[in-house]
Amino acid sequence: MTKPSVLFVCVHNAGRSQMAAGFLTALSGGAVEVRSAGSMPADRVNAVAVDAMAEVGIDIRAEQPKVLTTDAVQASDVVVTMGCGDVCPFFPGKRYEDWVLEDPAGQGIESVRPIRDEIRGRVLTLLGELGVEPVSI
Repeated sequence: MTKPSVLFVCVHNAGRSQMAAGFLTALSGGAVEVRSAGSMPADRVNAVAVDAMAEVGIDIRAEQPKVLTTDAVQASDVVVTMGCGDVCPFFPGKRYEDWVLEDPAGQGIESVRPIRDEIRGRVLTLLGELGVEPVSI
């Protein structure tokens, strides 16, 4: 069996998609190939998202926002969009999910924590759907 692959997409690839990628990477223990990208990537990852993830033991400081490419979508089994609208390319046969989540941009840590926790819960559900047992973090 090949390793499943997931692509998380949001506009700036600076907050939600980076947190989701961080959770999936950590919780899958390497059993899932993880990508993230944005339709209009920011210059850097949202500092408050970095801090929120550090609180739960996941370090995403070294991540850099990446531009969404057709190749990334084609190479992924599951594409999870988070408010990127119509700019996400669509390929028949791919599994698409749209996670409606509040944008952490410009918000303080108190507002970002619930977004982070919601993302964690959705990542755990996704792992179950992929048949991957989560590891303890």
